[in-house]
Parts: sequence; C-alpha cells; structure tokens
Amino acid sequence: MSAVDGVSVRGAPPCVLTVAGSDSGGGAGIQADLKTMLALGVHGMSVLTAVTAQNSLGVQGAWELPVEAVRAQYRSVVDDIGVQAVKTGMLASAELVEAVAELIAGTDAPAVVDPVGVSKHGDSLLAASALDSVRTKLLPVATVATPNLDEVAQLTGVRVESEDGLRRAAAALLSYGPQWALIKGGHLGGDAVDLLTDGSEEHWLRAPRLDNRHTHGTGCTLASAIASGLAKGQSVPEAVAAAKEYVTGAIAAGFALGGGIGPVDHGWRWERERT
Repeated sequence: MSAVDGVSVRGAPPCVLTVAGSDSGGGAGIQADLKTMLALGVHGMSVLTAVTAQNSLGVQGAWELPVEAVRAQYRSVVDDIGVQAVKTGMLASAELVEAVAELIAGTDAPAVVDPVGVSKHGDSLLAASALDSVRTKLLPVATVATPNLDEVAQLTGVRVESEDGLRRAAAALLSYGPQWALIKGGHLGGDAVDLLTDGSEEHWLRAPRLDNRHTHGTGCTLASAIASGLAKGQSVPEAVAAAKEYVTGAIAAGFALGGGIGPVDHGWRWERERT
C-alpha cells in the first residue's frame, strides 16, 4: 500500500476487460461479467457492443453499437489502464467481430472467447453472416474458446450426442486456431461434463447435474471466471478448473426472477459466508 494525504491506498487488483452486450435483466452479458469479476477479486472493465431489451422470458430487441464506438471504448481502457485478460461475448455482426479480433490481436493479454450465438431462450445474438468472421478472425486470437454444443455445431458442423463426440468437436474447433478449446457438454444427459484441450493434453471437468432451471448467464459467467483466473496468473487448466467450481456453485444458488428462467447467483460465496 501507498499513502496519499495520510490515507493508505492499495495497489489495483488485476484488470479484466469484457467486450460484450448488455442484458437489461442483469443475468447475462456485461452485467454477469462484471458481477463475476467482482466476486473473484479482479477489477472489471467493459466495452459495450450492443444493447438488448431482455428479461427472464427472452430477448425482445437488440441494437448493436457502431464499430467506432466499440473501438473507442477499447482503446480508452487499454491505452490508459491496461488489461491482464480480455473476455468477449455478444459481438452481433461481422464488422464488430473483425474489429474486436483486430483489437485483441494488438493486445498483450490472454483472451477468452465465448462465441455467443443464441441466448438461453433461443434468441439469435449473432448474425449468420458473422460466423465466418468468428472462424477466421476471432478464434485465431483466442487463448481459450468456450462454445456450448449448439455454438460448436454452428461453427464447425460437428453435432455432439454423447461424451465421445466432445473430442471431435474440440479438434474441429482447434483447427480454426485457438490455443485451447473448452467444449461445454452441459446440454448432454448425466453429469455436467466439459472437455478442455489444446490438442495434446486433455482435462475432463465434471460436476453433478443440478436440479435448478434458473441458469441464465451460465456461459458468460464461466468465460468471465476463466478470464479472471488468467488475469491472476493461473494457467489455462487452473483457471478453467476454478471457473468450473465457481459456476457450479452459482448454478446451485440460481434463483427465480420474473416469469421465466432466472439467473445464476454470482454472489453465492458471500451469501454462504454470511449464513
């Protein structure tokens, strides 16, 4: 700590930048990312790519920001404050995907790419014309890419019906250039199993399937937790394992909100400490 006018001032925690859309209901997107970062002890910063009208029932509207607004936000944060990790979420269009990929390529920090294609309710959050840009521009600059089974099928054409298919999906995704692929098998039956691999080593992550339908924001939360771990100096396998543990607890504590699917609870560890 240092002293300023007699007041002790501690150094800044690691800084993580999320580049994603806003969820007006507060369960996913930028809002989930910043809550996760706070819970995990890093300083969260944001570049807003789109605004959505969204609640527990679905997405009622979405409006993307101009590329120049996204680029200006990114440069404003990175050039002054700096970042120890970047996380991407909803990027909406090919133009935004390509601009963000270019920005990440010029940033000396690990990048976690959550290739958001659809919302929890099945609403499209990525234009079909942007898929090729994700494959050829964004995935090659990713330290870790974290698609769910629908997203990996959208990007690679590989449809996973069982755990055996996770390897094929990972290999197909790695062919586009990310350093690591985390294929999330949450849509399969049985335990919630994910496969993390860089093509040479494999890490299988398992957690019991929880009987809780309130899982809005799971993907955003997991990717942000991974980025938080990387910013703190953890290796990719360490960061992913810690993120899996955190998001499992958040799902267990997920709560009803509105008339549809409620969010995971980003503050579950704090609440456990209070009780």
